Amino acid sequence: MSLLRPNGLARSAVRFKPASFVGTFVALLLAAAIASGCGLLLQTGITASLAPDRYAGAPVVAAADQEVHTTVKRGEDTETESAALPGRARLDAALVARAATAQGAARAVGDVSYPVGTPWGGSLTAAGWGSSAFTAVRTSTGTAPATGQAVVGDPRARVGERITLATPAGPRTLTVSGTTTTPGVWLTDAEALALSGHPRQVDAIAVLPAPGTTPAALAAEVTRVLHAGQADGAAKDRILVHTGDDRARAEGAALPAAKELLIALGGSFGGTATLVAVFTAAGTVALSVGQRSREFALLRAIGATPRQIRRSIATEALLLAPLAGALGCLPGLALAHWWFGQLRDRGAVPQGITLDTGPLPFAIAVAVVAVTALAAGLAAARRPARIPPGSALAEAQVERRAVGPVRAVLGVVAVAGGIVLAGIAAGESGEDAANAALGVVMLFMLAVALLGPLIARLCATLAAGPLRAAAAPGHLAAANSRTNARRLASALTPIVLALSFASTLVFLHTSVDRATEHQQRAGVTADHVVTAPAGAGLPTGALARAAATPGVTAAVAVQHTGVLLPDDLTGYRSATAQGVSADPRPVLDLDVRTGSLAALRPGTVAVDANLADAADVRTGDRLPLLLPDGTLVRPQVIATYGRGLGLGEVTLPAADLAGHAATPYADELLVRGGRAADLTALGAVTDAAGRAAGQSSERALNAWANTTMAAVLGGFAAVAAANTLVMTVLDRRRELRTLRLIGTTRRQVLRMIRWEALLVTLAGIALGSLVALLTLVPMTRGITGENPYVPPLVYGSFVAAVLLLGHAATTLPARAALRRKTAAL
Repeated sequence: MSLLRPNGLARSAVRFKPASFVGTFVALLLAAAIASGCGLLLQTGITASLAPDRYAGAPVVAAADQEVHTTVKRGEDTETESAALPGRARLDAALVARAATAQGAARAVGDVSYPVGTPWGGSLTAAGWGSSAFTAVRTSTGTAPATGQAVVGDPRARVGERITLATPAGPRTLTVSGTTTTPGVWLTDAEALALSGHPRQVDAIAVLPAPGTTPAALAAEVTRVLHAGQADGAAKDRILVHTGDDRARAEGAALPAAKELLIALGGSFGGTATLVAVFTAAGTVALSVGQRSREFALLRAIGATPRQIRRSIATEALLLAPLAGALGCLPGLALAHWWFGQLRDRGAVPQGITLDTGPLPFAIAVAVVAVTALAAGLAAARRPARIPPGSALAEAQVERRAVGPVRAVLGVVAVAGGIVLAGIAAGESGEDAANAALGVVMLFMLAVALLGPLIARLCATLAAGPLRAAAAPGHLAAANSRTNARRLASALTPIVLALSFASTLVFLHTSVDRATEHQQRAGVTADHVVTAPAGAGLPTGALARAAATPGVTAAVAVQHTGVLLPDDLTGYRSATAQGVSADPRPVLDLDVRTGSLAALRPGTVAVDANLADAADVRTGDRLPLLLPDGTLVRPQVIATYGRGLGLGEVTLPAADLAGHAATPYADELLVRGGRAADLTALGAVTDAAGRAAGQSSERALNAWANTTMAAVLGGFAAVAAANTLVMTVLDRRRELRTLRLIGTTRRQVLRMIRWEALLVTLAGIALGSLVALLTLVPMTRGITGENPYVPPLVYGSFVAAVLLLGHAATTLPARAALRRKTAAL
């Protein structure tokens, strides 16, 4: 513990030479900002809750679990992994009567709700009149509905008139028994269930208590009676009884999906971002200690012991890190607020969820930067503390050229690991390739950091010839770069970091987006594409009307949704899916690789070739998958195809989706033949190109997310690079003034600095581009089957930003240093 005890030497160093610690302070502050900001998102994902909306008036609600859980074995340990369902899980309608028998229950209502088309255009939400007991809907005119009747919440409805609704079970003509000011349509509970498209399942069961019964007591009784009739343990696990704010979980998968997203951002990306931040901050701390080697050498020469040197450096770290960490939490809080707000504005997070700003992420961020500063400082202090006093000053005058054997071996291992992992990623497909490729960039970045002096010396040697052509400033730049390779390497690493991470994230999206659009344009061979309005579906009769249109030779209804596939590593992986009403070959070219789509019928499935490889299935095999509501099926694979990225990774008959999707309606009609004008009554009509352009907006969230992550990581690394460059230039004030004293002009010194900056930025650009390329090639080939797409203007802007950063971060402090009189030497 004596190592951590503050001493006067450390306090004096920080007090009287604060400029020596500014760079370290900035690096630690930024690291704390990244760690705390991502930690807040992770904490919010873990603790997120919503106030109930539809079920606010029902004290107890029973519903199916909107997540699926599985146990994954990792080594000798097992973990439970959860995934949000793509659709909505429902309960057996027979459970409503059972719930009503619970002691203390006054009434149990089987609730269903779904959109229906109205005769006035547009759609309204239909539900059973029993829901009025907990939604407080009341008739303003007329009476409650009987069989064949409806209460309508539309100002155009009139009591007694007959209206035809487009329901999931087909058109249904009803008599308006009453009206209400609340928008919607209410039928009898039995009729609402019969027309829902899933007549044997309810969305949830609202249980109203008898007088004197508390929600907690009623919930316990409801749980008992519902589970008592379930012989299957798995079925029991899927029935959840909610009270309080937990009732929001019964309203669908929006909350689980939002929690999954926030945990992924705060955990997966946050972990990487924090690792990069810590990695960069540690390098800055080590640079700061290395720049003070003359001070430590002098202390050793006058009798300071190695233990005193180490204690002094440790105390400096503990004096700076907590303050830097605490101040860094302020921009971290601002980052988290902005990021969370953007996600909420874009609909990725429900409006009712708020950012959890509890103290734990801040405490962890401060602790992380403190440990980072302490560990990096002690590691950098090993050599100055061990040097014999007699040779300390002599060694401090020149830079140590050799790279330690441990560091060299670790660097070579990192290079070898990156190459091997890149090869593995190149041989994988889909998410497996992406997951493997993520490790490639980290390993190569570690190699650059460990072998930085050797890489910098090699770059300086290669640039020596061209630099000599730049007269005296070029000669000086070449000599300085070769002699002070460690200094060059300290600036090189964050530049490589900034460019490689930003390029990987941004160009991954551009590559996937381009491949997706190409597949959409080439895959849709229909002449016309009829789409439903946002948030609604096509009426059940739309397909028949399209097929009966003069000149139409083929019409296929398509319902887009998602499914889950078992995965040994993550429990379940999501996949996009499309249900087709008939043979899709007349209107879709899926680029079939094996099998034939002619065999597509209930109980079969066609899958994307990359997905088939990842799931290790072939044509003729059974593919286990979960439908949108969590129902496990094992259809037979009858074909694999190549355009799953743009058209859906899983294609199955629409009949197999009936009653299992979140919405009962198809959202798209693909029509061959006929005139577009004859189809406009069914929905918005476009062609393949218009469809691809319209769906590009759906990828906007992914584009924004990737760009934001690139900005966070790349921006941090860029600031760290600028910080390092400024530190290296300011550390050379004595050297720059010496050059002025021996006759070098101010202009020549500045030109030398610019040449050195150009060398380090060009080397960083080359290495960063190489690391990004080695990461992107296997990743994009695995996901898209194509090489990366790098927009020249975007890449050019990255290069220009790095060059400008390097120039500004070296020239400005050099000018400031040269303004002082050379006599200050």
